[in-house]
Amino acid sequence: MSTPQQPAANPQPNATNGKRKRMMTLLVLVIVIAAIAYGLYYFLVARFTESTDDAYVNGNVVQITPQVTGTVIAVNADDTQTVKIGDSLVELDPADSRIALQQAEANLGQTVRQVRGLFADDSQYQAQVAQRQSDLSRAQDDLRRRMEVAQTGAVSQEEISHARDAVKSAEAALEAAQQQLAANRALTANTTIANHPNVMAAAAKVRDAYLANARNTLPAPVTGYVAKRSVQVGQRVSPGTPLMSVVPLNAVWVDANFKEVQLKHMSIGQPVEMTADVYGSSVVFHGKVVGFSAGTGSAFSLLPAQNATGNWIKVVQRLPVRISLDPQELEKHPLRIGLSMQVDVNIKNETGQLGNAPNTVYQTDVFAKYGDEADAEIARIIAENAGQSAARAQVSSAATGAGAAKPAARLM
Repeated sequence: MSTPQQPAANPQPNATNGKRKRMMTLLVLVIVIAAIAYGLYYFLVARFTESTDDAYVNGNVVQITPQVTGTVIAVNADDTQTVKIGDSLVELDPADSRIALQQAEANLGQTVRQVRGLFADDSQYQAQVAQRQSDLSRAQDDLRRRMEVAQTGAVSQEEISHARDAVKSAEAALEAAQQQLAANRALTANTTIANHPNVMAAAAKVRDAYLANARNTLPAPVTGYVAKRSVQVGQRVSPGTPLMSVVPLNAVWVDANFKEVQLKHMSIGQPVEMTADVYGSSVVFHGKVVGFSAGTGSAFSLLPAQNATGNWIKVVQRLPVRISLDPQELEKHPLRIGLSMQVDVNIKNETGQLGNAPNTVYQTDVFAKYGDEADAEIARIIAENAGQSAARAQVSSAATGAGAAKPAARLM
């Protein structure tokens, strides 16, 4: 009987082990490559970057408030609308302020004419002084002639006495005329009609009334979008009442709230890359760090934490960091206040930990024209009421330095 033949060995386990070995080798190789890549990324990029998603767009919210009391008669802008600098936003009823302005203008015109009279009186008092000097000279001549013939008996002592009294009377009249001239020159010395204190006081009242009337129109101090409109037509408003806001979206920035442990190597001027949730990662904004808040968010909160209490628990604090945006990128992809941002700060170049922020100046000149218009109106009123005497007033005021003519020596 023949012995049964054993089957040949199955090579399948060896093939499976070889495949598994190759897979494990490949996996280890991938892990090593990934570790090297991450190490290179960390040493070349990641360790020089601080990131946070606790960042939001912020900007100036310019409140529109009246400077005078009045009733709203027109609202020329609404929420979401754009306005340009100088555009009229709200108009108040100008009836009362217009009456006050007309009264102030009338008072200015009357004051100018009164001051014209003061300058004209200079010439009148000068003529009176000249007349009194002539009277005094004549009286002195009469007394001298009578004194020359008094020894001959041709003139009585009574007549000589009357001549002396006439000289004294003429001297007193000259003294009175000179005092009147000095008193009037005290009101017109070193000044002109336009610069006279009385005219300047009346002009100040006109300027005040003009500004009060002009402020019935509330212009937009900046170019931007209207928000938070609360004013209604017919509403009675007073100074300081918030009516609406204007937000200039061309000058927004990002407030990124970094943990305190992220601020060690962060400083002003470092470049920043940002993405907005509204646009996604396809749109990258570029900017730079421009400032750090003076305190953490909890320190400036409505109810700041009382860390000295017994139930204190350490919490990692966050400090707001202001980041500027590229205006050209902002123009292509506008942002709105409050939108979320992802922020990555490149901290490779350190210029100083928490350095000093540059000063920022915000200003508008839309209200300057009111003062210029008021000055132009005052100049018009003065010119209309000064008349032809303005030139004479200039000459008269220049001559005020010269003293009045002295009286002739008395003859006893």
